[in-house]
Amino acid sequence: MHYAIKTVHQLRPILQGFRKSRGMTQAVMAEHLGVTQQTYAELEANPAAVSVERLLRVLRVLGVELVLSQADAGATAQPAPVRAKPRAPASKTEPARPATGRRPREDW
Repeated sequence: MHYAIKTVHQLRPILQGFRKSRGMTQAVMAEHLGVTQQTYAELEANPAAVSVERLLRVLRVLGVELVLSQADAGATAQPAPVRAKPRAPASKTEPARPATGRRPREDW
């Protein structure tokens, strides 16, 4: 069975469904992952906050394979244009920093 996931909000019911279909409780999952039941419950309740590495570990325990595929040409969304953030004026007490040629770090 294949499940197309387009938003992070779809992960929770899918993870729960795979876990329950294997007859596993949160406590059993936690034991396989080496974490507490409470920690696994938090992960399952908010999978958007977990790292990809941890999500892949959960999927391995569940025996689930992650497959990425390109959507049909007509179904792809156009990327949003990147807009430059307005820069604050330089402080009079602090000299402007020289340009390094590197892009500023983006917050995720």
